[in-house]
Amino acid sequence: MAEIAGSLWQHNMARVVIVDVSDDYRLMQPPLPSDLYPILAETWLPKYRLTQFLPEADLVAGYLYDWHESPQQEDDVWYVGMVQEELARCLLEGHGQNLQKQVVNA
Repeated sequence: MAEIAGSLWQHNMARVVIVDVSDDYRLMQPPLPSDLYPILAETWLPKYRLTQFLPEADLVAGYLYDWHESPQQEDDVWYVGMVQEELARCLLEGHGQNLQKQVVNA
């Protein structure tokens, strides 16, 4: 009879570390290596269609999805960068106002 070594869940689930990248936008600086950001949460998610799921997932209340980084090796961690929702809204509103000023001045 055939046997499966190890736990099947390890092949079907991914460890996801959710990090706060808000300072990149607040300070307008280039991105840091993923493991240097403050960690908001850690979770396990199904690997199936994970790249499609992450942009639409509500992983942390008050934060919006920004990017994700898949692991180099299958057993490594996925990183998901998230921005504070309030900061993102302020930036979008400010950007919209700047666009309106440019159109009026043109």
